[in-house]
Amino acid sequence: MEVGLSQLIVKGTAAHLAESRAFNAAVQAAAAGDQPQPDPATPEGLHEARSMLTRRPADPRAIDRLANAAGRQVPVRIITPSQGQARAAYLDIHGGGFYLGSAARSDSRNAVLADALGMAVISIDYRLAPEHPWPAAPDDCETAAWWLLEHAEAEFGTLRLLIGGASSGANLAMTTLLRLRDSGQVQPFAGAVLQFGAYDLSGRSPSGQLYAGEWFITAYAGHVADRTNPDVSPLYGDLRGLPPALLIVGTLDILLEDTLAMAARLSAAGNEVDLRVFPESPHGFTSLPTAMAAAARHGVESWLASRLDEQ
Repeated sequence: MEVGLSQLIVKGTAAHLAESRAFNAAVQAAAAGDQPQPDPATPEGLHEARSMLTRRPADPRAIDRLANAAGRQVPVRIITPSQGQARAAYLDIHGGGFYLGSAARSDSRNAVLADALGMAVISIDYRLAPEHPWPAAPDDCETAAWWLLEHAEAEFGTLRLLIGGASSGANLAMTTLLRLRDSGQVQPFAGAVLQFGAYDLSGRSPSGQLYAGEWFITAYAGHVADRTNPDVSPLYGDLRGLPPALLIVGTLDILLEDTLAMAARLSAAGNEVDLRVFPESPHGFTSLPTAMAAAARHGVESWLASRLDEQ
């Protein structure tokens, strides 16, 4: 198997670029007339920020469960394929700056993924900051990973496991992989999809300095004396022995340089890395209704399918 940084792909046709620019301009124009955003540093602002999240349709197949492992438990939300038995299980870690979001908000995307690839998708409702700062979220993600490792065959009829996360969820996917590896467990995941992750919460690297002043860092890890701890900032970890990874980011994302830095470090550690950079694309672009986002989502499905075909 080839290791190292296998690809740097900047994707987008002229039509995709034009559509993305028009979409971004419309969003900026709409935002110009909006009221100031709530301040999550206050209890009222935090409540308002969470209540402002757009509601998305729940999938009727989704089942809420408690995942129990090593004396801990965490709520998870499970969507299985509409037809046939699952051929793999995918552990999904939602984004939201460690203080927003829920597993249920990912239902529509996870249902598409489940049906496209014939996978069970297990999304984690990890505890959120500031009420539950680090290490609550990585503890919950590790618990869900151990539960999946122990029960995937009985629950879903498969031993093939994959993992993915977006934004803060990509950070947590990395810390989960590192925790499992450091436990002495043979790496159970066959691949990791890491979308526009925040990998340096210490603000010491050039990439981390770009978002060092963001409130979510204080909410999640402001109490940590050394935020270069890899369990907080996986960019500083020993990254050897991790599964193949697909990294996705847009050129307009404040986390672009963080993603490039993580891709370089993963590659230098001897891992197989596929880096895909999409032009005219902001943070979180894969959830947008644009052709560029659709191309990125299709790329994720194709990459995951290739991982399953290799097993």
